[in-house]
Amino acid sequence: MLMDIDGIREHLPHRYPFLLVDRVVELVPGESIVAYKNLSINEEFFQGHFPGKAVFPGVLILEAMAQAAGILGFKSQDKTPADGSIYYFVGADDLRFKRPCVPGDQVYLHAKILGDRRGIWKFAVRAEVGGELCASATILCADRKA
Repeated sequence: MLMDIDGIREHLPHRYPFLLVDRVVELVPGESIVAYKNLSINEEFFQGHFPGKAVFPGVLILEAMAQAAGILGFKSQDKTPADGSIYYFVGADDLRFKRPCVPGDQVYLHAKILGDRRGIWKFAVRAEVGGELCASATILCADRKA
């Protein structure tokens, strides 16, 4: 299952400049998702992070992984934010950054459902560039009424 930016905007409440998923290339509802974020030097955060050595902020890598997980959660429940539901990022465990992401990179975002209990979803997430691990974590997202 593929999802373009219109489908992504239907399943995430985020908008510019905070929408960090450009395309979904694989999605198995109830299981996993693979999406990506293209990094361009024109992105606002590169102006100050860091001048002369542009690096995609780690917190935004984490947010991009959480957004991919959010799409997976919504698709797994056949819901959208328009249905009055929203996913809140509520925690991260075992977060590790292995390599910086820089302008020109295509950051692949992987998320796999580990479980859900009473509206709290647990995901294994990772970000990769060219098959090389950039970041990984176990995250929690809460499905709540908007």
